[in-house]
Amino acid sequence: MTQLRTVPTEPIDGKIALVTGAGQGIGLATALSLHAAGAKVVAGYYRWPSASLPAEIDQINMDVTQQNAVDDAAKLIGAKYGALDILVNNAGVVAPIGHFDDLSSEDIATAFDVNVIGVHRVVKAMLPFLKRSRGVVVNAGSGAAFTPLEGWAAYCASKAALAMLSRVIDLEIGALGVKTFFLGIPPTDTAMQAKIRSSGLNRISEIPQSSLNPVEAPASVIAWLCSAKARAIEAILVDVRDEIFVEMMK
Repeated sequence: MTQLRTVPTEPIDGKIALVTGAGQGIGLATALSLHAAGAKVVAGYYRWPSASLPAEIDQINMDVTQQNAVDDAAKLIGAKYGALDILVNNAGVVAPIGHFDDLSSEDIATAFDVNVIGVHRVVKAMLPFLKRSRGVVVNAGSGAAFTPLEGWAAYCASKAALAMLSRVIDLEIGALGVKTFFLGIPPTDTAMQAKIRSSGLNRISEIPQSSLNPVEAPASVIAWLCSAKARAIEAILVDVRDEIFVEMMK
């Protein structure tokens, strides 16, 4: 697998951004990329804040499965900034990994609670801000939304649901000027990939860590999608490996 590179930074000076799942991995790298591009960033983390984020980035404990945590984030943004231009829904889980007949319905519901319902919960809470700013929503997706993989019933199905939810969000609020993207993200060197390797199921688990993409690559694409230039892209479902981004990586 050829490793992807970062795309050039586009300025988004003064924009207010919220990134969920920003305590580590792609979310952490995205918060840093948006900050480098000039945005004022609120980083929502699960359980533990990151010591890698500069003090200028606000960090808030934000479990997207809990309405009160999402409401607290909205209150913080409203009180400190009074606006939100960018929402990156990065929080996601691959668990539970296992064969279909070994999983309970409750197991699968957990993935949907984070990957789908969590996105709905955050978008709905932030929508008043985004309507006023004619902002952008980037939902972190996966090629697994369109490709069935052994042991990934929960992940594949929930990411497929997120892809459709992204299309519905665009259908219903796109006319108000809110731009929505579902970004397919290829195998990337994160803690999630470590869980995938340890499972030993499907071809993704066989990819050695040294061949995985660096977190900075998808993070840079997410940041680019939050820029004014991305408004020219009509597609809702896009992928880090799309020609437009690969060309910018050269």
